Amino acid sequence: MGFRQAASNDLIDLTQCPVLVPELEALLQSLHHFLSSLHAVKRLGHVELVLADNGPLMVLRHLDALSAADRTKLERFSHEHRLMIWLADGSDALQALGAEQPYYRSFDLQLTFSPQDFIQVNDGVNQQMVAQAIAWLDLQPDDRVLDLFCGMGNFTLPPGKFVQNAVGVEGVAVLVRQAEYNAQLNNLRNVCFFQHNLEQDVSRQPWAAQGFNKVLLDPARAGAAGVMSHIVKLAPQRVVYVSCNPTTLARDSQTLLSAGYHLERVAMLDMLPHTSHLESMVLFSKT
Repeated sequence: MGFRQAASNDLIDLTQCPVLVPELEALLQSLHHFLSSLHAVKRLGHVELVLADNGPLMVLRHLDALSAADRTKLERFSHEHRLMIWLADGSDALQALGAEQPYYRSFDLQLTFSPQDFIQVNDGVNQQMVAQAIAWLDLQPDDRVLDLFCGMGNFTLPPGKFVQNAVGVEGVAVLVRQAEYNAQLNNLRNVCFFQHNLEQDVSRQPWAAQGFNKVLLDPARAGAAGVMSHIVKLAPQRVVYVSCNPTTLARDSQTLLSAGYHLERVAMLDMLPHTSHLESMVLFSKT
């Protein structure tokens, strides 16, 4: 068990990984020995490890159907190490070996997720990022907040505790369903979600006709060129743009600056330590 060598199919054995959180690194040696004991050891693919707030989870990719003996071993290993396990056989769906769902907490909300969902990889930095966004938006009880590219509601749900209404828009249906579930779970009746591809025209979408005075967006690397003109039409007082690509951030910022918005604050977050990537946050305002 280890990593693929760069530009090679050779496997470099792994016994420790200092950049992993301690709870996951502590699993590596026992997991290595355990996987080697399975009958299907030569037909295993990759392993994904995630630390949720209610414990560690593992996704195990296997190329062939697992035997009953191997499944029993996996269930036993899961109980012994309090490890949530999902099996990935190459199909679209994962198979959970238990009933527990992973979650993380944000502003005293419990946000459940599937191992297939996109979540921020660095929980500590994510907590700071959400808190910074809420502070910059200067949320008030009568605010109406729009969160574009909202995923499973990472930025949409916490503001719901403080404002009149929050709306999240996301293109991936499964993430929208997860966001809706989390709104119900946390009894946030003033938060709702819509599915729409934000690279396409938004003018006829039901949410687009609503008025919003605060806007947050967190697009993928391609940026948000398709919705910047609509954000300008909404004329929000404040816009927080979270970006993982400074090139598209600079491009999209020009739309706001040309419309009379002022760049008020900039922050950089080391979401992916030991890499060249940085997360950017920018606050724009207009009075």
